[in-house]
Amino acid sequence: MANIKSAKKRILVTEKRTARNKSIKSAVKTSIKKVEAAIAAKDKAAEEALKAAIGQINRAATKGVYHKNTAARKVSRLTLAVNKMA
Repeated sequence: MANIKSAKKRILVTEKRTARNKSIKSAVKTSIKKVEAAIAAKDKAAEEALKAAIGQINRAATKGVYHKNTAARKVSRLTLAVNKMA
């Protein structure tokens, strides 16, 4: 365990950020799974789910949870999958 005050603070801040990042990543993964499930069911709700997923992914990239290229790749792959279904 850290003895220095600043090191203790870093530990607390890191835990808080880790929890926030984990929550955001989990939400993104859930929204991606919803899109993929709609695609598998050939459901028209896939487009609505895609819009929601894109919003979540972009928000995660803005907050620094995902690199912008990672976010763009995820959006691109989901969009391509939905377009193939249509």
